[in-house]
Amino acid sequence: MQAIAIAAAGIAGATDRFAASAARTARDPLADLAGETVERMTAGTAFKANIAVLKTADHMYASLLDILA
Repeated sequence: MQAIAIAAAGIAGATDRFAASAARTARDPLADLAGETVERMTAGTAFKANIAVLKTADHMYASLLDILA
């Protein structure tokens, strides 16, 4: 179950990073457009990676239940 908790925390962190970057861009669009774009892309990649961890953990737990059943 620890993998699920870690992935959920990672998803929350990536979501927060993306939202903060979007807010900074909305306040001042030309301040650091390239840096904020990279930040949002990195947050998106982190989000996808944590989703992959959740899917893998789900498959592992399903396989374990199949073995035990």
